[in-house]
Amino acid sequence: MISMPTLPSKFKVPGDFWGGLASMLVALPASVAFGVTIYSAISPQYAIFGALAGILGAAALGLIAPTFGGTDRLISAPCAPAAAVLSAFAIELVKQGVTPASIVLLLTVLSILTGLIQILIGFLGVGRMIKYIPYTVVSGYLTGVGLIIIGSQIPRFVGASSNTTWWNAAFSPELWDMRSIAVGVATVVVALLVPKLTKAIPSTILGILAGVLVYFSLANSDASMMTLTDNKLVLGALGASGDGYISTIIGRWNEIGDLKLSQIAALFGSALTLAALLSIDTLKTCVVIDQMTRTRHDPNRELFAQGLSNIASSAIGGIPGAGTMGASMVNLSSGAQTRVSGIVEGVLVLVAALALSSFIAWIPIATLAGILIVVGLRMIDTKPLHFLESRATVFDFAVVVVVIGFALTVGLIAASAAGVALSILLFVREQVGGSVVRHKTFVNQRSSTWCRPEAEMRLIALKGDKAVILELQGSLFFGTTYELYSVLEAEIKTRDYIILDMRRVLSVDITAAHMLNQVRDMLRDRGVPLLLSNVREQLPNGRNLLEFLKQTGLIDGSDAVRVFQTIEAAIEWVEDRLVGDIAQTADEEVPLHLQEMDLFQGRKDETLADLEGRMEQRTVKAGESIYLIGDQDRNLYLIRRGAVRIMAPISGSRQLHHIATFGRGDFFGGLAFLDDRARSDNAIAHTDIDLFVLSMDQFNQLTVDHRKLAFLLITAISRTLAQRLRHADGERTLLHV
Repeated sequence: MISMPTLPSKFKVPGDFWGGLASMLVALPASVAFGVTIYSAISPQYAIFGALAGILGAAALGLIAPTFGGTDRLISAPCAPAAAVLSAFAIELVKQGVTPASIVLLLTVLSILTGLIQILIGFLGVGRMIKYIPYTVVSGYLTGVGLIIIGSQIPRFVGASSNTTWWNAAFSPELWDMRSIAVGVATVVVALLVPKLTKAIPSTILGILAGVLVYFSLANSDASMMTLTDNKLVLGALGASGDGYISTIIGRWNEIGDLKLSQIAALFGSALTLAALLSIDTLKTCVVIDQMTRTRHDPNRELFAQGLSNIASSAIGGIPGAGTMGASMVNLSSGAQTRVSGIVEGVLVLVAALALSSFIAWIPIATLAGILIVVGLRMIDTKPLHFLESRATVFDFAVVVVVIGFALTVGLIAASAAGVALSILLFVREQVGGSVVRHKTFVNQRSSTWCRPEAEMRLIALKGDKAVILELQGSLFFGTTYELYSVLEAEIKTRDYIILDMRRVLSVDITAAHMLNQVRDMLRDRGVPLLLSNVREQLPNGRNLLEFLKQTGLIDGSDAVRVFQTIEAAIEWVEDRLVGDIAQTADEEVPLHLQEMDLFQGRKDETLADLEGRMEQRTVKAGESIYLIGDQDRNLYLIRRGAVRIMAPISGSRQLHHIATFGRGDFFGGLAFLDDRARSDNAIAHTDIDLFVLSMDQFNQLTVDHRKLAFLLITAISRTLAQRLRHADGERTLLHV
């Protein structure tokens, strides 16, 4: 969902003003150049209309995009992708013999369609995909754009012709104009040094002033530099007037109704291409701004704003554009803080076009080239060089290099695609390189929540290595399937039971599910089930793992796969089979007498009869509580029949967790009995139970009448509690391995 636009609460003066002014000085001449490029393709006579279209586009984008967008410091203006697509479109129409007026009309409709598609993309939420672009791609893109900016400005910096390639301009001294180089060098030196001396005035502004001063200093000895006519060293007149163009706009809208639906449909492919280019250009710029300012933009809202501004620009005769890297970096480096700087830039475009065109006309081209070169230098990200210091990050550095290489040789979109593709491959490689088996333990190393008698514990300790517990982690997908299958195949040959704990599994793909089906079938041939625990209904990727495993046929309702809510429940199921105590219900159990309990083995019957006479015999129905957290009773409870579940909060949480189950012949409540403190857990009857209850008053009387028995009782309780604590410490240590 796209949030409603709101204006920034504060206008950060003077940063936003200086940023808006500096970015206007960069964006306006570029916008004029892009407009001229597009309209010159129609006819040389349309070049002046192209200049005005560039101005109107810069103004509309500058005013509307930041108003409805949400990215601070972003400057939107006509850009190279728009100029490339629209000029190519115009050239094709000229070849087809379409009249210039019709071409202008079709350019307008194409631009409006582009804006509508961008708005649709924003509403569909496609812009969120930008957050998945890795840092290595952003870094390479940032450096690539910086190098492209520097390369594009070298001909202008040395005073060569605009159609000269950067390498010819850089290595052909005969093409150099030393006046241009002097102006450019002065601009670059001041722009680079000023931030080290003062931040009161943006270095961009002082750099431009330095270039202008050097230009006019040289002009004192060169009269040709004091005229705008045929002066290739300065911007020259912008051509911000044209009454004939106004009538063209009015006539254009009158003719839109005459277009056929088939003509508009024919524009859709070009509009989709242009919308994709402009959207990617904008969002890439936003990502770079986020990277440099540690902020976060709303991609869908920004696409909506860009689409709206492109529609408005086209409606008044301007050309479409996007969030531009060069102007945005100038805006940022000049001290801008909020998106008001973008609005200031749009206002100043109009002011400059109407009132300051004569002043702007005298800005040296080499000065603007120098400013953009400084911007390009600051965009180069040198941090990835540290990736070479470790073998673990060498491949990440390679991704950065590939992105830069594609950006310089193929294009920015191809660079992003190549970088993302390589990052995905590195991610897969990393996942494959890591182990999906976090822990491997055995049932005799970890216990369930069922506290068993010593005889059963000894039997489990003896036979527990026949049941293996594999705690899985990460993503189970085609890249890790073979490794997991190799582990499971070896365990199937030597173990009677296999428990797969999936609490830390993040995702499972169809390949991994198919492999688990094979494992299930192998175990079924041996007559044992595959045991799964913690099969969640909500994975981090939003998938219902339980439902997915049912859909893939792994969980088919048969006994071949058993699913347990917790790992403890799965261990308990295995323990029952190891000790042979399977599914005996409370109704079938016979209540024990004291002499039948392990706690009192070897004691005299008459003594135990006296102790039993001092105890209360109590029956509790399933689901009823025996004691609750905070109760002050100090009773000791011995279980004659049935089972009790102990529930306690963990880490201060109010939610209760099952921490233990005590059965026939065992006791509970021993801690409060020994330390005279309030209960810290709940004891709930899991089944109908019969209890012996020894109160503290009766125990105190026992210490008087049967001192030796009381001592032996306390010793037995302490020994059992110590064994439980020792076992718990062993499990905790094991979990930290």
